[in-house]
Amino acid sequence: MRNRNRKKSAIYSIATLLVSICVLLVYAFQYFQDRLKVGIDNTANAQTVIQNNASVTETKANTNTKASHSLTQIPYIELPRLTVQRSEQVIEHLGYTVSYNPQWNIPNWVAYELTNVETSGAEQRKNHFKPDPLVKGDPVVTKDYSNSGYDRGHMAPAADMRWSEEAMKESFYMTNMCPQLHSLNAGDWKSLEELARDWAKKYGNIYIATGPIVGRQPQTIGKARKIVVPEAFYKVLLRRKDNGEWASIGFVMENKAVSKPLLTYMQSVDEVEKLTGIDFFYNLPDDIEERIEADFNVADWTIKK
Repeated sequence: MRNRNRKKSAIYSIATLLVSICVLLVYAFQYFQDRLKVGIDNTANAQTVIQNNASVTETKANTNTKASHSLTQIPYIELPRLTVQRSEQVIEHLGYTVSYNPQWNIPNWVAYELTNVETSGAEQRKNHFKPDPLVKGDPVVTKDYSNSGYDRGHMAPAADMRWSEEAMKESFYMTNMCPQLHSLNAGDWKSLEELARDWAKKYGNIYIATGPIVGRQPQTIGKARKIVVPEAFYKVLLRRKDNGEWASIGFVMENKAVSKPLLTYMQSVDEVEKLTGIDFFYNLPDDIEERIEADFNVADWTIKK
């Protein structure tokens, strides 16, 4: 009997020991699992902090970049805006933006940036005048100019679009055309376009806005669509000088058969604005816009005599 009791006692002790070991193993497993989870959570938190800090750093960098380049990276700096009530459909093409007037069937203005690189393009002139596919309503077609006595005068010249096949094609859309006497189109107006390209090459880039000046009782051409004949044309230009300052200049040419030195056509941008009812380069800070548009300095531009 005593031996049997001792045997039971030994078995009980062994069982108790095994249970204790199992409990310890469970506690140990739970402990290490908890520690592993904490480690993972801490790593994730640290990664989140790193990402947040990186985001803040990037945001600050972008803000600083925007501040330091606020006058060199003004978006759409070349675009004008109308200051009078006038019909308008703004269409953006690859090489230029046009404010098309569906009542006049000519543009209010055409604007674009011209860079040094773009002046050296190799794309050939197409001479395929086409209706603008983005025009709402009844678009002008090339036949509307037939037997009118006027050229289909480019506002954004084809020679400024030689950097791209698409830009060249779009430069022949009829929204970019105005009735222009051939003597002007192939004469002083062409000379001014060539001068603008010379400036783009010399200064790196220039911003151009150009278009017609329409009288109170304008003549029209065309049978199916009445196309207004401008009494004059304007071109205003803007550039950034080496010292960081801005310079602007304007030109106005009557739609007549004349040939004069380009200097005689020069005007301040303010004067052109009064003639056209258009606010040019309005995306510039007001103080800069007012100062540079009030007058022009010939010394800021290399002018052909």
